[in-house]
Amino acid sequence: MTPPMTPPADLRAASFIVTLYGDVAEPRGGLLWMGTVVEICARAGISETRARTAVSRLMAGGRLEGSRAGRRSYYRLTPAARAEFAAAAALIFDPPPPADRWLIAALGEGGPPAGFAPLGPGLALGPERAGAPPALFRAEAVGGMSGGGELRALAARLWDLERPATAYAAFLEACPDAPPPGEAEAALLARLMLVHRYRAAALSDPQLPAAALPPDWPGGPARRRFVSQYLALSEAADSHVSRAFLDLDGPLPRSTAAVRARLRALQAEAERPPTA
Repeated sequence: MTPPMTPPADLRAASFIVTLYGDVAEPRGGLLWMGTVVEICARAGISETRARTAVSRLMAGGRLEGSRAGRRSYYRLTPAARAEFAAAAALIFDPPPPADRWLIAALGEGGPPAGFAPLGPGLALGPERAGAPPALFRAEAVGGMSGGGELRALAARLWDLERPATAYAAFLEACPDAPPPGEAEAALLARLMLVHRYRAAALSDPQLPAAALPPDWPGGPARRRFVSQYLALSEAADSHVSRAFLDLDGPLPRSTAAVRARLRALQAEAERPPTA
């Protein structure tokens, strides 16, 4: 059977495994049998040797921790990796927060906070949104700056918008707006690739207010594509999870409170009119 979306030739095993844990394992308790990891990696074109090497490297890097039961090995994200992925999951699965105002924060020794750009000596500018760092001041664009070329020109100078724009365009090209496969395993692989590709784009996006973005910004269409396809794929994908994915207690549940909350949030987002 041909996969519904061909995995990219440069698919990194470790990155794909992190996607697997975030999409499937974390909302179902977090634990996976190594055999399950090997099987789904094989469907993505990742050999058993590459998968096991990637797991070893993720453990050495403090990203995964393991346990054994008899001859079987089980792995979960470490607490630090779980916290990091929870922040990424909020960006991927929660509705994009409104970002109409700006924050001015202190510029620390480690550089500007994520999504912020250096504004001047000791200061950084970024959008006000959930999870933003503590700020010194709130600011609003006024007059002609609130929705015109001046604000876009400022944003283009302060942020590298070409990188996320290119990533969103690549996502739209790699994930065509077509009916998803009905076969359960193929649907799961398609959803994993969907999350994997969208995550790469979304994590590079500073999430600026729409007025600061180019008129042809591909982030909005990419977000709508992600939401619609994730919802369309999930019924079949989750049925495969409940049949083929194992932890210490046996098959993973098809649904949990966390899975249902994720789908409800995406469904509510899908039913709202697009804003960008």
